[in-house]
Amino acid sequence: MYQVKRKSRSEFVPIRNLQYHVQIWGEPSPDKTPLVMVHGWMDVAASYQFVVDAFQDDHYIIAPDWRGYGKTPSGQVDNYWFPDYMADLDFLLDHYSPDRPVNLVGHSLGGNVVMLYGGVRPERIRCLVNLEGFGLPATTPDMAPARYAKWMDELKKLHRGEMDLRAYDAVSGVARRLMKTNPRLSQDKADWLARHWAEENAEGKWTILGQPAHKVISAHLYQSEEVLALYRRLNMPVLAVEASDNSLDLWWKGKFTLEQYHERIKNVPNVEIGFIPDAGHMMHHDQPEVLAGLIERFIA
Repeated sequence: MYQVKRKSRSEFVPIRNLQYHVQIWGEPSPDKTPLVMVHGWMDVAASYQFVVDAFQDDHYIIAPDWRGYGKTPSGQVDNYWFPDYMADLDFLLDHYSPDRPVNLVGHSLGGNVVMLYGGVRPERIRCLVNLEGFGLPATTPDMAPARYAKWMDELKKLHRGEMDLRAYDAVSGVARRLMKTNPRLSQDKADWLARHWAEENAEGKWTILGQPAHKVISAHLYQSEEVLALYRRLNMPVLAVEASDNSLDLWWKGKFTLEQYHERIKNVPNVEIGFIPDAGHMMHHDQPEVLAGLIERFIA
């Protein structure tokens, strides 16, 4: 199994009526800018362990499990939306760094959150790193009726148990699932990550630490013009990192392209594009050493 080089500790922080689980590496210090790292959809904070181990410097790192993921409860909700993640992040920074800006990293869903949050609270961020938080295809108002209908239909499926996540007979099954999703993930990392991505229940089954309600589509249409207005307020240096595999083509089949994403981020006043070869969307698993080097160079 993968051997951890830098051990973390867990803290539970009261945030908006939830006990938020936060993974901490290192110790706070006046000469260290806090490095806050937020994970993506159906992931957990522990997923950053490989990158943390690859850092050359000793950082003070704060990585929460988003609501309804990992060890953070869901609050008994049956769907999620971006403003809640943004508010949770705001409360988290109030707790850990109320008086100084942080270096902020987000992957995928987390990358989208940090880009939007940075446009709302630019004064709270020293440097921002977006790991393939591409955003979503543009929408038009005439799509609203079908979107609301789909949202309500998916809520009914959720409450009928039709969106439940699969349980596995053994933790090795979870590891195989991770490797099937990401063929670049090595066996040792998959075996380690499986024990953080899932837990054993009373029946001896291993269940994923992600609420099925995360699979319910948002009721609200993605407002690209609103997003661009927030991008224009990102007055800190921004590093937008992409992997060699073009995930957008895989996900959207031409409905939203890498070229369209590049047009959008031209609205960010001070943006640099980073590239990681031989990597897919889970770049923090595929090439943690390369990603760690990009992050450290940028925040230095």
